[in-house]
Amino acid sequence: MKFLGKLITALLVVIFVALIAAYFLLQTRWGATQVSSWVNEKSDYNFSFEKMSHRLASPTHLTLTKVTFGRKGQPATLVAQNIDIDLSSRQFSEPMHFDKILLQNGTLNLSPNAAPLPFQADMLQLNDMALNSPNTAWDLRAQRVNGGVTPWQPQPGKVLGNTADIQFSAGSMTLNGVPATNVLLQGAINNQQVTLSTIGADMARGSLTGNARRLADGSWQIGSLRLNDIRLQTEKSIADFLAPLATVPSLKIDSLEVTDARLEGKDWAVTDLDLSLRNLTLADGGWQSDDGRLSMNASDFINGDLHLNDPIVNIDFSPQAATLRQFTSRWERGMVRASGVWLRNEKKLALDELVFAGLEYTLPEDWKARWMKPLPEWVHSVTIKKLSANRNLVIDIDPAFPFQFTALDGTANNLEVVRNSQWGIWSGNATLNASSATFNRVDVRRPSISLNATDNQISITELSAFAGEGMLEATGAISQAPQRNAAINLRGRSVPVNVLQQWGWPALPLEGNGNLQLSVTGSLAAQAALKPTVNGTLQATSSDGKQVQQTMQNGDVPGA
Repeated sequence: MKFLGKLITALLVVIFVALIAAYFLLQTRWGATQVSSWVNEKSDYNFSFEKMSHRLASPTHLTLTKVTFGRKGQPATLVAQNIDIDLSSRQFSEPMHFDKILLQNGTLNLSPNAAPLPFQADMLQLNDMALNSPNTAWDLRAQRVNGGVTPWQPQPGKVLGNTADIQFSAGSMTLNGVPATNVLLQGAINNQQVTLSTIGADMARGSLTGNARRLADGSWQIGSLRLNDIRLQTEKSIADFLAPLATVPSLKIDSLEVTDARLEGKDWAVTDLDLSLRNLTLADGGWQSDDGRLSMNASDFINGDLHLNDPIVNIDFSPQAATLRQFTSRWERGMVRASGVWLRNEKKLALDELVFAGLEYTLPEDWKARWMKPLPEWVHSVTIKKLSANRNLVIDIDPAFPFQFTALDGTANNLEVVRNSQWGIWSGNATLNASSATFNRVDVRRPSISLNATDNQISITELSAFAGEGMLEATGAISQAPQRNAAINLRGRSVPVNVLQQWGWPALPLEGNGNLQLSVTGSLAAQAALKPTVNGTLQATSSDGKQVQQTMQNGDVPGA
């Protein structure tokens, strides 16, 4: 028995000595290398640390230095200068669950492909760390991150776990290409739902504050968001800049405030923007709202060749409509004003009023192509209950047939200018007049036109202008059918007998003033030449009594 007792005592002494030796060896570089090699050989992970530190005065505290952890063949999930681990009695039942883990001076990758961390803690604390989330919907890169996760229970593809309270601050951060500094985030993770109770950041020389929630289906609910003094420049077009709003299933905005913002992108810019948006949800390429409101004003808004000065917009939203209470802006050295309603189900814009005053507007070179091009599917119809034009200058610089209206005035009622997403004059009546005009280098005075449109045709009830010492008067009609058959009857009294030469009729063998009688028909069908369809007759009598009668067939006058 004495021998057995001595043997057990000797074994205990050996084991104790071995433990003491292992304890000290683990705190050496050699010991750290051996442990790292053993883990790498026995698992699918790459793990290494340079040194382990432990003090008997703090028996529950352990420190690892220069740690790297990740899946073999993949970028490291965790790199840290120091990892401080607080142990507890829980290690006896759950060896890989710690009381607290502190990561210092390193990088933590949040990619779904990152290796799942095999340990947990009641609290994960970050001190001067970097966070990256490449290959995810949120391209996140943050530096000088401090904060914590409570509790920390990482899962495969979810470094922060399924359920936790979070609080982070970052010296700098870039999210989906948008940089920010002095970032503060507080909130909670509940499975697929993320609640951010506090959001704060300095970005684009301004500031951002608010709160938001991300639901399990990827939808977002913004409780409040305020942007102050933003100065943002991007290389994206305005469509690409706003595209992320359409990538989420839905975006619900309770309150959005923008104050004194300046944004600039490819072919667009807005300066001194103030915006207030309430109770609006963007979903499925459209919007939903029970009682929403948008108020917006700016110093300048530029989008391509459109430049608005001092635009003001006020819109009220309801389940079925968006009511444009006010739109006013200075445009092309004049003013434009409108009010009306957008009807969602009918895809119809019904303007109660549209006013143009004092414009000096040169038509775009491709305005005819734009007129023929169908509008987007969501614009099915546009009507104008009352249109007014006052003292406008309108110019077309097309070298084939330039024209200009000076001091253009007009009124129109119940106009339908878009039907089935196609521009036109589909119904209503209008009267336009100007102090002077030029049509392909022919000057006329006091041009005037009155027309009435129905489903079948556009009737020109009055068309007149002073030319030379006399007057031109005409009536006509244009069919609403796709062929656009047109007929015009024109009479001129004491006008230059060759006034029609610049408008397509060959020169007459007459001189001076005289009387004209013209009757022509043609087709204004889209994507088809006009000249081959024109047929008609012209009778001209000069002031000295000479007469000429000509007939045009398929755009040509034989013998002319």
